[in-house]
Amino acid sequence: MAAPPFVAARVTPEMKTLLRMLAEREQITESALVRQLLEVTLRRSAMEGFPKLEALEKVSRDARLSISLAPDDRMLLTERATARGMRSATYVSVLVRAHLRQLAPLPERELAALRSTVNELVALGRNLNTMARLLQQDRRDAVPGRNEVQTMVKICEILVDRFRGLIRANLVSWDVGHAQKPR
Repeated sequence: MAAPPFVAARVTPEMKTLLRMLAEREQITESALVRQLLEVTLRRSAMEGFPKLEALEKVSRDARLSISLAPDDRMLLTERATARGMRSATYVSVLVRAHLRQLAPLPERELAALRSTVNELVALGRNLNTMARLLQQDRRDAVPGRNEVQTMVKICEILVDRFRGLIRANLVSWDVGHAQKPR
C-alpha cells in the first residue's frame, strides 16, 4: 500500500512554537493539528462548487498507469524515445494520447524544423511574387537572372529533401511502414 501524500512547509520559529503549544493543548501531534487546520481551511474556501473529495481521489488514482514490458520491448521503447528526444514515459504518454485522440504526434525538434522550412518557403514565395509583379510591369531588367532563379530552384530541392527526411524520420521513429518511401 502506498504512503499517503506528504505536504511540507517552512515556518518561522515563532509559528513553530505556537503550533507545538496548540498541539500539546489539544493533545494531538503537530502533524494532526496541521492536517485539521488544512481541512478546515479547505472546507471554508471550497464552498459548494468544490468537487467531492472522493471524486478527486478517484481521478488522481486513475491518472497514473503502470505497465510491464519484456526487457527487449523496454530496450526498444528507450531507443525510440531517445530518438525522439523524449523520456520513455513521455513517449508512451504521447503515443497513447495520439492513438486515443487520433492525433499525429510531432515532437518539438521536428516541429521546429517544419517551422524553419515554412519560413524559408514564405521568403521564397515573396521573391517569386516580386518577380511576377515586375514581369507584369514589363520590367524584365529588374527581374533576377538565370543564376538567381537556379538558386531558388536549389532552395526548393533542399526543402523537398528536408521534408522527405523529416517524414522518413517520423515514420521510422513511430515504426510505421519501413518499406514506405516518401515521394
